[in-house]
Amino acid sequence: MTATAQERIDTLVKSHPVMVFMKGNKLMPQCGFSNNVVQILNILGIPFETFDVLEDAEIRQGIKEYSNWPTIPQVYLNGEFLGGSDIMIELYQSGQLREMVEVALAS
Repeated sequence: MTATAQERIDTLVKSHPVMVFMKGNKLMPQCGFSNNVVQILNILGIPFETFDVLEDAEIRQGIKEYSNWPTIPQVYLNGEFLGGSDIMIELYQSGQLREMVEVALAS
C-alpha cells in the first residue's frame, strides 16, 4: 500500500465515528454483503459514512492491507476495525452492536 493510500484511509477512518468501506454507497449498495451492513446500520438508526471502493482501486486494495482483512465491506467504529458483513450480522443479532455503537458514540 502506498503512503498516500494509507494516509487517505487513516483520514477517512478517523474522521467519522462509523465508517464503512463498501461496494457502492449507502443509497445504492452494489453487492449483497454491503447491503447487509447498510440495512443493519439503518435499522439501528446509526449515522454512518461510506466509501465506494469500486471507484478507487488503490483504496480497494489498500483497505484490505490496512485491516489485514481480505473482504469488503469493512466497518470501522471510532477508528477501530469492527468487521465485515458476517461479523456485523452476528453482533446485530446478539444485541452487541447497538451497545457497542452507543458506547462509542457517547465517548
